[in-house]
Amino acid sequence: MEIVFSKLPETLQEFVSMPEFHLTTPFQTAALFIVSICVYPHEKDICFSMIDAIKGPQKLSAIEKDFIKERMIGKMEYLGRAYFSGATPQNNYTPSIPHTIVIEENPYTYAAEGYATVYIQTKGADNPRPVTLRKKGEEWFLWEHAGPLAGIRIPISQDPWA
Repeated sequence: MEIVFSKLPETLQEFVSMPEFHLTTPFQTAALFIVSICVYPHEKDICFSMIDAIKGPQKLSAIEKDFIKERMIGKMEYLGRAYFSGATPQNNYTPSIPHTIVIEENPYTYAAEGYATVYIQTKGADNPRPVTLRKKGEEWFLWEHAGPLAGIRIPISQDPWA
Protein backbone atom coordinates (compact mmCIF):
# COMPACT_ATOMS: atom_id res chain seq x y z
CA MET A 1 0.00 0.00 0.00
CA GLU A 2 1.20 3.50 -0.79
CA ILE A 3 0.61 6.40 1.58
CA VAL A 4 1.15 9.76 -0.13
CA PHE A 5 1.85 13.05 1.64
CA SER A 6 1.44 16.27 -0.31
CA LYS A 7 3.36 18.21 2.34
CA LEU A 8 5.42 17.21 5.37
CA PRO A 9 4.48 18.96 8.61
CA GLU A 10 6.84 21.06 10.69
CA THR A 11 4.67 21.52 13.79
CA LEU A 12 2.44 19.30 15.91
CA GLN A 13 -0.62 21.31 14.82
CA GLU A 14 0.23 20.76 11.14
CA PHE A 15 0.79 17.05 11.86
CA VAL A 16 -2.58 16.39 13.51
CA SER A 17 -4.35 18.60 10.94
CA MET A 18 -3.00 16.73 7.93
CA PRO A 19 -5.64 15.14 5.70
CA GLU A 20 -3.57 11.93 5.98
CA PHE A 21 -3.82 11.96 9.78
CA HIS A 22 -6.23 9.08 10.14
CA LEU A 23 -5.41 6.24 12.46
CA THR A 24 -7.99 3.93 10.91
CA THR A 25 -5.44 1.55 9.36
CA PRO A 26 -2.08 0.29 10.60
CA PHE A 27 -0.57 1.50 7.31
CA GLN A 28 -1.51 5.13 7.94
CA THR A 29 -0.18 5.10 11.49
CA ALA A 30 3.11 3.47 10.43
CA ALA A 31 3.55 6.08 7.68
CA LEU A 32 2.88 8.88 10.17
CA PHE A 33 5.70 7.52 12.32
CA ILE A 34 8.11 8.02 9.42
CA VAL A 35 6.79 11.55 8.90
CA SER A 36 7.34 12.31 12.59
CA ILE A 37 10.98 11.16 12.63
CA CYS A 38 11.68 13.47 9.68
CA VAL A 39 11.13 16.37 12.09
CA TYR A 40 13.77 15.15 14.56
CA PRO A 41 16.79 16.91 12.96
CA HIS A 42 15.03 20.27 13.24
CA GLU A 43 13.14 19.92 16.53
CA LYS A 44 13.31 16.71 18.55
CA ASP A 45 10.65 17.82 21.04
CA ILE A 46 8.13 18.34 18.23
CA CYS A 47 9.12 14.93 16.86
CA PHE A 48 8.40 13.36 20.26
CA SER A 49 5.04 15.17 20.47
CA MET A 50 4.11 13.85 17.03
CA ILE A 51 4.99 10.31 18.07
CA ASP A 52 2.93 10.74 21.24
CA ALA A 53 -0.03 11.76 19.05
CA ILE A 54 0.09 8.36 17.30
CA LYS A 55 0.92 6.28 20.38
CA GLY A 56 -2.55 6.63 21.86
CA PRO A 57 -3.01 6.46 25.62
CA GLN A 58 0.56 5.31 26.30
CA LYS A 59 3.03 8.13 25.54
CA LEU A 60 6.78 7.83 24.92
CA SER A 61 8.72 6.92 28.02
CA ALA A 62 12.08 8.47 28.90
CA ILE A 63 13.71 5.19 27.85
CA GLU A 64 11.98 5.28 24.45
CA LYS A 65 13.07 8.89 23.93
CA ASP A 66 16.66 7.96 24.77
CA PHE A 67 16.44 5.00 22.37
CA ILE A 68 15.32 7.30 19.56
CA LYS A 69 18.06 9.82 20.37
CA GLU A 70 20.72 7.09 20.28
CA ARG A 71 19.48 5.71 16.97
CA MET A 72 19.49 9.16 15.38
CA ILE A 73 23.15 9.86 16.17
CA GLY A 74 25.03 10.34 12.91
CA LYS A 75 22.03 9.67 10.68
CA MET A 76 19.29 12.07 11.78
CA GLU A 77 19.58 14.11 8.58
CA TYR A 78 18.63 11.20 6.34
CA LEU A 79 17.04 8.38 8.38
CA GLY A 80 13.42 9.50 7.98
CA ARG A 81 13.88 10.43 4.32
CA ALA A 82 15.27 6.95 3.58
CA TYR A 83 11.73 5.52 3.79
CA PHE A 84 10.24 7.65 1.02
CA SER A 85 9.98 6.41 -2.55
CA GLY A 86 12.83 7.55 -4.77
CA ALA A 87 15.27 7.95 -1.86
CA THR A 88 18.46 5.90 -2.24
CA PRO A 89 21.97 5.99 -0.80
CA GLN A 90 23.16 7.06 -4.28
CA ASN A 91 21.03 10.22 -4.29
CA ASN A 92 21.68 10.98 -0.61
CA TYR A 93 18.15 9.88 0.25
CA THR A 94 16.44 12.59 -1.74
CA PRO A 95 12.81 11.47 -2.02
CA SER A 96 10.51 11.84 -4.97
CA ILE A 97 7.71 14.38 -4.65
CA PRO A 98 4.97 13.90 -3.55
CA HIS A 99 6.39 12.08 -0.54
CA THR A 100 5.27 8.45 -0.80
CA ILE A 101 5.81 5.61 1.66
CA VAL A 102 5.29 2.00 0.58
CA ILE A 103 4.10 -0.32 3.33
CA GLU A 104 3.57 -4.06 2.97
CA GLU A 105 1.68 -6.69 4.84
CA ASN A 106 2.27 -10.44 4.87
CA PRO A 107 0.32 -13.51 6.01
CA TYR A 108 1.42 -12.87 9.61
CA THR A 109 0.57 -9.16 9.77
CA TYR A 110 -2.58 -9.79 11.84
CA ALA A 111 -1.36 -12.95 13.64
CA ALA A 112 -2.11 -11.57 17.11
CA GLU A 113 -5.59 -10.22 17.75
CA GLY A 114 -5.60 -6.46 18.20
CA TYR A 115 -2.08 -6.06 16.75
CA ALA A 116 -0.67 -5.65 13.25
CA THR A 117 2.92 -5.75 12.06
CA VAL A 118 3.51 -3.97 8.77
CA TYR A 119 6.74 -3.53 6.82
CA ILE A 120 8.05 -0.22 5.49
CA GLN A 121 10.19 -0.36 2.36
CA THR A 122 13.51 1.44 2.06
CA LYS A 123 16.39 1.34 -0.42
CA GLY A 124 18.68 1.78 2.59
CA ALA A 125 18.32 -1.85 3.70
CA ASP A 126 17.92 -5.27 2.16
CA ASN A 127 14.55 -5.91 3.83
CA PRO A 128 11.54 -3.76 4.72
CA ARG A 129 11.49 -2.60 8.35
CA PRO A 130 8.74 -3.78 10.74
CA VAL A 131 6.45 -1.54 12.75
CA THR A 132 3.85 -3.01 15.11
CA LEU A 133 0.58 -1.23 15.77
CA ARG A 134 -2.05 -1.87 18.42
CA LYS A 135 -5.77 -1.40 17.89
CA LYS A 136 -7.96 0.42 20.38
CA GLY A 137 -11.55 0.90 19.33
CA GLU A 138 -11.42 1.70 15.64
CA GLU A 139 -7.95 3.31 15.69
CA TRP A 140 -4.47 1.88 15.26
CA PHE A 141 -1.70 3.24 17.47
CA LEU A 142 2.07 2.93 17.33
CA TRP A 143 3.25 0.07 19.54
CA GLU A 144 6.75 -1.08 18.50
CA HIS A 145 8.86 1.22 16.35
CA ALA A 146 12.49 0.08 16.60
CA GLY A 147 12.63 -1.40 13.07
CA PRO A 148 12.85 1.85 11.08
CA LEU A 149 15.39 3.24 13.56
CA ALA A 150 17.88 0.44 12.92
CA GLY A 151 21.01 1.12 10.90
CA ILE A 152 20.72 1.72 7.19
CA ARG A 153 23.25 2.28 4.44
CA ILE A 154 24.90 5.65 4.70
CA PRO A 155 24.42 8.13 1.85
CA ILE A 156 27.10 7.95 -0.81
CA SER A 157 28.15 11.52 0.04
CA GLN A 158 29.13 10.37 3.55
CA ASP A 159 30.78 7.10 2.54
CA PRO A 160 34.59 7.43 2.45
CA TRP A 161 34.78 4.10 0.56
CA ALA A 162 32.44 5.16 -2.23
